[in-house]
Formats: sequence, structure tokens, C-alpha cells
Amino acid sequence: TDRKKLHTAPVGQIFRLRPFHVLVATGGGYAGYRKYEDYKLEQLEKRGIEVPVKLASEWEVALYKSVPTRLLSRAWGRLNQVELPTWLRKPVYSLYIWTFGVNMKEAAVEDLHHYRNLSEFFRRKLKPQARPVCCVHSVISPSDGKILNFGQVKNCEVEQVKGVTYSLESFLGPRISTEEMHFSQAPPGNSFQQQLVTKEGNELYHCVIYLAPGDYHCFHSPTDWTVSHRRHFPGSLMSVNPGVARWIKELFCHNERVVLTGDWKHGFFSLTAVGATNVGSIRIYFDQDLHTNSPSYSKGSYNDFSFISNNNKEGIPMRKGEHLGEFNLGSTIVLIFEAPKDFKFNLKAGQKIRFGEALGSL
Repeated sequence: TDRKKLHTAPVGQIFRLRPFHVLVATGGGYAGYRKYEDYKLEQLEKRGIEVPVKLASEWEVALYKSVPTRLLSRAWGRLNQVELPTWLRKPVYSLYIWTFGVNMKEAAVEDLHHYRNLSEFFRRKLKPQARPVCCVHSVISPSDGKILNFGQVKNCEVEQVKGVTYSLESFLGPRISTEEMHFSQAPPGNSFQQQLVTKEGNELYHCVIYLAPGDYHCFHSPTDWTVSHRRHFPGSLMSVNPGVARWIKELFCHNERVVLTGDWKHGFFSLTAVGATNVGSIRIYFDQDLHTNSPSYSKGSYNDFSFISNNNKEGIPMRKGEHLGEFNLGSTIVLIFEAPKDFKFNLKAGQKIRFGEALGSL
């Protein structure tokens, strides 16, 4: 009689499924299915077979977005910061190197025991001579990666991959005040694209670079320019690999991103770092106020920050090749800029490129 009573819950209550659990399980299973579909598409592309574009429906996008990728990315970020025992570092990093084809001979520090955690390993620096910066061409690649698409912007639409577009205005957000940019005011009747072009005879160009997990994770300034404004869009953290980019229209507009805008010698220039699954952390070295992948945010919201002040009338000057920021794993860089009509890209869609190599020139 002195024994404590054991309180048990009814069996039905124990196995009761809540809506959140159903969404996570269903969304996670569907995400896994999509990964398998992406793998099959990659195999077809390697064999030279053209894959027709098949866009996701609204319910498929909603189902994918039900996966708590922001929460998982924050958890992944904390896991990456856990210090590994010295004896465990080489096996863990060696597995990653083997899986993603990392070239450690380019790393400034090749000794794997030097990196205390996965985060330090992901953000490893390169030897100075590993990425020579092209001096001949006016625009260089800001990062290692794969060229998904490039060319002129037409009808206020930008291609994320061939045949799949997104809205230029949705991606960049409303035009920034001309007081913060050194541009003349465009007539109000013009399209958003035309308002970005500041000089007669110029065109608007774009280039999309996908960073795989095995790529160098830092990104640099692609040209000599001045950064005057930062716009941060909180959002989803869906995968941005080429298979998903081909499947979800306006994928880059759904995902969290940091848009840096300013001007170069030919007019408007912007660089956007797009977040992805396990890449909620986007860091801009000169912007200490930027905090990405916060636990909560308002859908469709964004926040602006101007680098032009009473003490700094010009903004942040960046030299071609200068360190600009970093991802925690790998993601996407989108360049949108103004240039004369004779600007030419020295690229092929799908090619691999490394930081410092030429993108294009006049």
C-alpha cells in the first residue's frame, strides 16, 4: 500500500497524431521523393538527354514548404559549432571530403586537425595563389560553383534555370529611393526593369551561380563597385540545387536572401546571396547588423539598411576580388547589373567556374 501509483496514459492518447507531426512526416517524405527525382534527372542530363520542364503545382510547393527547414537549418548550424574531439576530426572531415570531392590542397590549412568544428571546416580559407583574380575582364565570378543561367533580362523576368523564370521586382523588392542611389529618377510610367537602367543604350544582365556543398563557401566582390543598400528577405529555406530550381517557379523569391545593391562604372549593380536548406546563415563581412534565419518572421516582409549616412556619403567601396561574405554550407549567388549593349558573357550554361575567373566583359 506504500507503493507509488504508476500513472499511465491511454494507448489512444499516446499514439495520437497531431497536425504538425503529419505535416512534418508527409513533407519530409515528399522532400525525399523529390531528391530521388532530382537524382534521376541528373543522370539523364549526364547522358545528354534533354529533360522537359515540369513545374510544381501550388499544393506541391505548399507541401514542400511544410517541412520545417528553418528549424532544421538552425539545428544544423548549432551542430556544426560543436567542437569535435581531436581524434574524431580527421574521420569526419575525410568522409565529407570523399562525399563532395573537396580539394584540400587548395586550403590555406591542409591539416584536418586544425578545424575545431564543422563550421570552421566549411568556411576554410584558400591559399592566396589558389584563385588568381582575372585582371582583363570587368566582371569575375564571385564564388566557386556551377553556372545555371546568364544573359539579358527580358520583360521583367529572370531565368533561374533554362525555361523557368521569376519576377525581377519580386526578387529585388520595390525600387530603392534614388536618394540612396546615385541615379537619376526614371519616369514613373516605365517598367521596373527600365527604372533600374540608368544610362541610355544600356541593358540589364543577370547571372546565376549555384554553390554545391563541396565548393569554396566564401564569396567575393565580382567587380569594382560601391554598395549603398542592403535588403534582407526572411523566407523559406528550400533546396536550390538545379533539380529543384527547374521544378519550383520563383524558387529564389520564396527563399531567404540578402540583396546588396549599388553602382559600378556602368550604372546599377546588385549581388544577391540566396539561402537554402542548411544554409540559413548568410554573413556579410561589413554588415554586423545582419541576422539571418531568425526563429520567427512575417511572411512577405523585408527589412532595409542603408550604408549611406551623414558620415559616409558614398557607401561601401568594394574592389574586384575583395572578400565580401560567406555561406555556412553552399547556396546560390545571383548577379543583376546594368551594362552597355556590347557586354558579352564568356560562359556556357552548366559549366563549372571558380572564384576569380572571368564572367564577361565589354
